[in-house]
Amino acid sequence: MALPLQAPGLVAGVDEAGRGPLAGPVVAAAVILDPRRRIRGIKDSKQLEAEEREALAIKIRAAALSWSVAWADVEEIDCHNILQATHLAMRRALIGLHIHPGHVQVDGNLCPSFLGLPLKCSYEAIVDGDALKTCIGAASILAKTTRDRMMVELDALYPEYGFAAHKGYSTPQHYKALKRHGPTPIHRRSFEPVRLAGERRLTLADMGAMTPDVAGVEL
Repeated sequence: MALPLQAPGLVAGVDEAGRGPLAGPVVAAAVILDPRRRIRGIKDSKQLEAEEREALAIKIRAAALSWSVAWADVEEIDCHNILQATHLAMRRALIGLHIHPGHVQVDGNLCPSFLGLPLKCSYEAIVDGDALKTCIGAASILAKTTRDRMMVELDALYPEYGFAAHKGYSTPQHYKALKRHGPTPIHRRSFEPVRLAGERRLTLADMGAMTPDVAGVEL
C-alpha cells in the first residue's frame, strides 16, 4: 500500500557532516526510517569505523521509507557563514524527502528555519541527537559517507593536499599543504587558517596554536 505524501506519524532525523573542515562542502541528510524494518548498529557516525558506516549506509538507503542528501558548497559557506550554510543544506535535504514527516528531529541545539518549506510538521533540536535518536544517527551516517566520498573525488583533483585521508579537516598534513601550496578553489576562505594561507601569512606558530583544537574532530 502506498504511503500518503503527508505521514503524520513518521519522524525524520536530520544531521550534517563537515561543519569543521577547512575545505569542501557541508553535507546534510534527512532520513525517515521504516518502524517495521529495524536496522541494527545505527549510532552516531563518529563512533563507527569507515567500513561500518559504508555498510550501514547501504542498509539505510535500502530500508528507509525516505531519505535525502543535500549540501551547501564552499561559496555558500563563505557567503552566509558555516551555521547558515549548514541550515541551508538541512533545508534542502528535508525538501528532498518524497514523504513529508509529521515530526522532525535535528541534531544540535538549533533547528533551521522551516519558513517557506512545504512541510506541516513539528520539529525539535536534540543535543547529541545522533547518539540518542536512531533516525538522526541514520542521517549522520548518510551525511558522513556522502561527504567522505566527495572529498575522495576531490583528492584526485588536488592530490597534494591529502583530502582522501583527512577529508578537509584541520590536520598537520593539511596545514603544511596549505602553507606550501596556498588555498584551492574548494577551501573555505572565510576560515582563518585558509585566509592566512591565502595571504601567505600562515606560520608554524599558527599551525601549532590551531592544531590542538582539532583533537576531537571527526576524521
